Parts: sequence; structure tokens; C-alpha cells
Amino acid sequence: MSTVPDAERTQPLPDLARARSHLTAAQSRRFGGIRWGSAFFGWVIAMTMTALFLALAGVAGTALGLVGPALDPAALLTTGIASAVVLLVAVLAGYYCGGYVAGRMARFAGARQGVAVWLWTLLLAVVAAVAAALTGALPNLPLDELFRFPMSGGVLSAGAAALVVGLLVVTLVGAVLGGLAGMRYHRRVDRDLVAPAPVAED
Repeated sequence: MSTVPDAERTQPLPDLARARSHLTAAQSRRFGGIRWGSAFFGWVIAMTMTALFLALAGVAGTALGLVGPALDPAALLTTGIASAVVLLVAVLAGYYCGGYVAGRMARFAGARQGVAVWLWTLLLAVVAAVAAALTGALPNLPLDELFRFPMSGGVLSAGAAALVVGLLVVTLVGAVLGGLAGMRYHRRVDRDLVAPAPVAED
């Protein structure tokens, strides 16, 4: 005859659920900081995917006749604005991918991993700018050709500044959203371990 009370036979699964919940919380406290290695590889993916999206956008624009030297003056302003919008969308998508990779690799604190991807961008941009300035290789970017705006210098400078600010905001938002999405995958796995989905019987 079993000496285990009947009530205790239903305890293992709830105990497992509580243990899993406590374990996840403990892991989050222990490993919930920024993982700079994961963020670096997220940054690599972000830059790669941004370049890919921009290349695809360029190919599509060329195929549609939207990119090329034979643009009438009336279309210059519209083309410049459209190019800026495409750039921001491509950067947002690219950094979302990078944040997702960092969040998946780090498992916890997805938003922090996304911020770390963004910080890697700032750090490496500063390092590249300093290195270029010291070696005299800092390029003189033709912003009027980049935006294709027949503008005065003041308006062009304002447009360039707005684009830089937009890029900073878009990269941060995309990386954070991607990091949260990458972390959410692990939370779904944890919930499935606690309460496995029922298996359909044949």
C-alpha cells in the first residue's frame, strides 16, 4: 500500500511550474545585463541587412526609372524626400534584424541588447571618424548630390541635420524593438516548458 497521500500526487506539475518561474526570474537577475558580444554580432547583422535593403531599394528604383541622371528639375525635391524615406525605412528594418539577433543570443533584457547594438553603432562611428580624421581620409560628402536638392546652404544643412537625427532615432527604435522580439521567443519557450501544449491523439 502506498504511503503517499492522494493530495500529494497532484503536486509535481504545479511545483515544476513554480520552479520554472523562479528559475527564469533568477536567471533574468543574473544574466539580464547587457551582453556586449551578442550586441556586437547584432550590430554586424544590422549593418549587413541595412546594406542589403538599400541595395534592393536601389535596384528597384533603377528598374522603375526613379534613379538616374535624367531627372527633370521638378522631380528633384520629390526624389530627395523619397530617398530619405527609403533610407530611414531600410535602416529601421536592418536594425530591427540586428536587435532581434542580439535579443535571441542574449535571451534576457531584449531592450537593453537593442540599446547596446545602437551604442556599438555610435562607438564604431566615432572610432571610424577619428581614424579618418587622423589619417586625412575623411571624405568630403557631396550632400547636394546625396539629397539631390537645388537648395541654399542653410536649408540643406537643416535637412542634413534632420536626417542625422532621424537616423539616430530610427536605429535606436529598430534595435530596441528587434531586441524585444528576440527575447520574446525565449519567453514563449519558457511558457511551453511550464505548460506543454496538448498533443492531439490519433
